[in-house]
Amino acid sequence: MQTFPSFDPWLPPEMAAKAEDVGVSKASLGFYRMFFLAVLAGAFIAMGAVFSTMATTGAGDLPFGMTRVIGGLTFSLGLILVVVAGAELFTGNNLIVMAWASRKIRTAQLLRNWFIVYIGNFLGSILTAYMMYLTKQYTFGKGTLGLNALTIAHAKVNLEFLQALVLGIFCNALVCLAVWLCISARTDTDKVLLIIPPITAFVAAGFEHSIANMYFIPVALFIKSGASAEFWDLIGRTAVDFPNLTWGNFFLANLLPVTIGNIIGGAVMVGLVYWSIYLWPAWRKRPSLRSLLRVPFQETDSTSLLK
Repeated sequence: MQTFPSFDPWLPPEMAAKAEDVGVSKASLGFYRMFFLAVLAGAFIAMGAVFSTMATTGAGDLPFGMTRVIGGLTFSLGLILVVVAGAELFTGNNLIVMAWASRKIRTAQLLRNWFIVYIGNFLGSILTAYMMYLTKQYTFGKGTLGLNALTIAHAKVNLEFLQALVLGIFCNALVCLAVWLCISARTDTDKVLLIIPPITAFVAAGFEHSIANMYFIPVALFIKSGASAEFWDLIGRTAVDFPNLTWGNFFLANLLPVTIGNIIGGAVMVGLVYWSIYLWPAWRKRPSLRSLLRVPFQETDSTSLLK
């Protein structure tokens, strides 16, 4: 009898097992493939940020919330490209902890993946930011696009450390939930539809994504340091109006706390929570090496030893 492929989504216990297997595969990637897939992911997220910045420019006549929703809908492009086209994103890779918790990969493999992917994401994002600066796209709309980019970045570097950390926690909880939902998908259409709501929600809510900020803040820094006098005249501002927009504040006031928050939100609040629900019970009952090597104790009649 002919059988047809199922279009029903995978159920959560099956999703957990798949996530564990994906974690093993990701941790086992060679350096070359891992690094360049990470560079692509940084560029993909940056393109979502480019789209979001353009879409929200000049939207001041709309209610604040609607502007944020538009920014989130357009930013979703970034994760769609990562998931469907295939790339290695640091924030999504926080789910590798599920394989680590089951001891299917070593701590060194987990940290190796996170480090290489984080550096690759940074390179892809910042190169995209510099190339967008070279296009002088920031002068579009009589400079309003550049002013929007500067305003977004300046707000990010003015966050308090704890505030940025907690915003990072909630952000990557939603990002990893989007990735988690995609594990249930049977088709690319399913994946796109599952990505959009959580990503739109995190952007609309003002949460902080470390990889996205590797584009949002550097592109504004490039504009601040290299824009012509004509641009500043167009927007009626000067570089002095953005005093806290510095490379030091980018790394210490934003990227550091947001990255820590992203790890907590993704690895702990999603990865380890779902591992503890669906994988830990079976892992706990597995036979230990000690039990496999233990020789059963044979009771002996003491009187027989005296014979």
